[in-house]
Amino acid sequence: MNKRVHVAVGVIIRNQQILLAKRHGHLHQGGKWEFPGGKVEPNEPVTEALTRELQEELNINVTASSPFMTLSYDYPEKQVLLDIHLVTEFTGTESGAEGQEIRWVDIKELASLPFPDANQPIIDRLLTELAH
Repeated sequence: MNKRVHVAVGVIIRNQQILLAKRHGHLHQGGKWEFPGGKVEPNEPVTEALTRELQEELNINVTASSPFMTLSYDYPEKQVLLDIHLVTEFTGTESGAEGQEIRWVDIKELASLPFPDANQPIIDRLLTELAH
């Protein structure tokens, strides 16, 4: 069994919209939309990992976030532990710093986009709690 990959995930919210990034085609689950984030380094606090990853991926600095949910998911080829935080405030102008496509979408649109399977519980909770 492979080691579970610990990932800090940011659900970045502004005006009932969420900022998504499209995974590069060569990556695991490539070509699908995702909530931005990345691996938590050993002994790194999740909030620091989230801030670092969003700075690297999107050129933004998180100024306010809160824990949203945690979930484990087993793909046939890898296991992930997703530590998901709502990001409600940031500075900087978002851009795909690693060449990835990014876009703001209405929360209600999330169900119609292709996401990695591990993201489905996040989408379900967002639609239940925030879509109005």
